[in-house]
Amino acid sequence: MLATPPLFLEYEAVLKRPEQLAASGLAATDVDAALNALAALIEPIEAHLSWRPQLNDPDDEMVLEAAINGRADALVTYNVTHFRAAAPRFGVRLARPVDILLEVTKQ
Repeated sequence: MLATPPLFLEYEAVLKRPEQLAASGLAATDVDAALNALAALIEPIEAHLSWRPQLNDPDDEMVLEAAINGRADALVTYNVTHFRAAAPRFGVRLARPVDILLEVTKQ
């Protein structure tokens, strides 16, 4: 797993939105604990190059930049359609979470 610092901070901001906390039933301290565990697993990526704009949704740009700069094996997202046009230009494979889980369980 890869993330730039701004992308990781975005994860935190989204997960701590009141509507997200209400939907998940988690407290902000629970989110902090999960993010701390995730931070231990993520390879931090510095975005040296930016190719913006590439996507219709400006909020998705930092996700694509992390994948490109980190030379990711795949960009795993439920929003495959958001990245479908741009990812192949950079040799980034798109996959849904279920695709990756199926690949891992077949090994």
